[in-house]
Amino acid sequence: MANSPSGDSVTERLIRVLETFTPARTVQTAADIGRRAGLPASSAHRIVGELVDAGMLERDDDRRIRIGMRLWELATRSSHALRLRQAAMPSMERVQSRVREHTQLAILEQDEALFLERLSSPESGSNVTRIAGRLPLHASSSGLVLLAYADRALQERVLSGPLMSVTSETITEPSLLRRKLTEVRTIGHAVAPGYIEAVSTGVAVPVHDETGDVAAALSVVLRRDAPTEPALRELFAAAREIERALGGRR
Repeated sequence: MANSPSGDSVTERLIRVLETFTPARTVQTAADIGRRAGLPASSAHRIVGELVDAGMLERDDDRRIRIGMRLWELATRSSHALRLRQAAMPSMERVQSRVREHTQLAILEQDEALFLERLSSPESGSNVTRIAGRLPLHASSSGLVLLAYADRALQERVLSGPLMSVTSETITEPSLLRRKLTEVRTIGHAVAPGYIEAVSTGVAVPVHDETGDVAAALSVVLRRDAPTEPALRELFAAAREIERALGGRR
């Protein structure tokens, strides 16, 4: 790909444009996209126009920009994440109907927990997680499970980097986080009271794929004072069902 005068390749600029969209920011002006992507106005308008012409982005009646259906279509073809979500949905629905709290499925993506699905009910408590949203690995029950079973290089990268404090109870000391990861591997699940919100406790279990590797974390967000054992029983049963649906033999 040809480089811009600043040295950025076309691919890098396209990625920066697309990354300006988030679960909370789904519609933007072309000028906002350029500012957030760090691009000159002329470059931003040209790239946005080309992506609109290709169907990757769309303009609404007010000429604001949103993700296009063509991009969604391409992203979901033969997607491992889509296959995982489809395998998990029946079991997640069963967990949510019994526990009556937010039930979530997350995978490891670029050193963060990326949430593929969340099921909730009107009675569910507080929860900051969004579908296609991300949380730090060290600060959520799903993230702790994914990090605990990740390869050593990734673990050391996270342990050596800044551990952001989300609440006063988030683990921010590398030695304490290392101990917590050992605990998660030993007991086979993670409990994270107050790590993301002081009023909630996250509980999560691993989901293995057909190779035996951990492909995802299945979690429930409970009210802070709720017992964790009933939710964990449902999560473990659901994880085994999902693993069988994925072709595993556990």
